[in-house]
Amino acid sequence: MRKVLYIFGLLTDADIDWMARVGIRRRLKDGEILIEQGKPIDSIILLLEGQLSVAVRDVGPLARLGVGEIVGEMSMVDSAPPSATVAAEGECLILLLDKKILLQKLTTDAPFGCRFYNALAVFLADRLREMGHRLSGNDEQDLAAETISKDELDVAILDNVSMAGDRFDRMLKVLTGV
Repeated sequence: MRKVLYIFGLLTDADIDWMARVGIRRRLKDGEILIEQGKPIDSIILLLEGQLSVAVRDVGPLARLGVGEIVGEMSMVDSAPPSATVAAEGECLILLLDKKILLQKLTTDAPFGCRFYNALAVFLADRLREMGHRLSGNDEQDLAAETISKDELDVAILDNVSMAGDRFDRMLKVLTGV
């Protein structure tokens, strides 16, 4: 959840409203595959309710993702197909942001583009460090990764937590009709 709070803290109310307006809300059933390793995707996905599992062929499960996590984000920075399979663990509610619509917004709204790519870069760096730490099997904390994570994510979240949380809650209300 802290990553989406970071991202929503960087984006404006208008950005969040736009995402809620153009995004497609979808329910997933338990075990439903959202992203298949090696098959291109056309959306970035925000997990609104539930839990997702991430697995790599010939390796097995790598991660379990909760509310507020984003998947498919690497498709915004390169054209390689997904490197993992993502599936629903139980019922989930997701928001799909079509890559073509998002790319058009990024090219026509430079301030949004700057905010979005800044958040995406920190998000990806944090995810890469977390995965590297998990895969290394090293029980010692990577101080550089922890410092960067705290500096970039945690401090920004603390500065914007109320605003970001309100934005996420507002998006959920709009999308779920609650």
